[in-house]
Amino acid sequence: MNAGSVHQTSDERRTVKVSKYLSKHLRHQPDRIGVTLDANGWVETDELMRAAAEHGFRFTRAELAHAVAANDKRRFTIDGTRIRANQGHTVEVDLGLPPAEPPEYLYHGTVARALDAIRSEGLRPMARHDVHLSPDRETATRVGARRGRPVVLSVHAGELYRAGHVFRVSANGVWLTASVPPRFIRFPEARRA
Repeated sequence: MNAGSVHQTSDERRTVKVSKYLSKHLRHQPDRIGVTLDANGWVETDELMRAAAEHGFRFTRAELAHAVAANDKRRFTIDGTRIRANQGHTVEVDLGLPPAEPPEYLYHGTVARALDAIRSEGLRPMARHDVHLSPDRETATRVGARRGRPVVLSVHAGELYRAGHVFRVSANGVWLTASVPPRFIRFPEARRA
């Protein structure tokens, strides 16, 4: 348990629990509870709530709406009677995001133990469909901190775009691209002992 969760109210803990449940089943394992995402990652809200209840996790429409609205990373979108995750899927979906020209620089948060692999192979999507890049250092720092002491890499996104790589931007501002070769990455200088 992290230090921040010690002071959470029961409502805040419930919101986090609903959000984690949504991430698991809208991004990674919809089949685990018997829901089917459409080609663009959408599922009817009623279908999701029914399936969740049948698998022992009930939540109200108000709890669902609050979990979506309160998510600081804006991971989900509700559109009328449907809901989907904005990015980060490990299941096959086409989010229908149009290509977009990125800013000159984007950022990637990681940890020191990943740097050797990134230096040799660049940034790869791993289990996801795309590499996720942040629009600013602060966001990339938070992303990297989820796995340990963060290291922020600068990506020459403009140069990568001009070299023919396609970028898309999700509804929550995360930039997506298939891969980033090492030559487009600025690594932090090694610290001297």
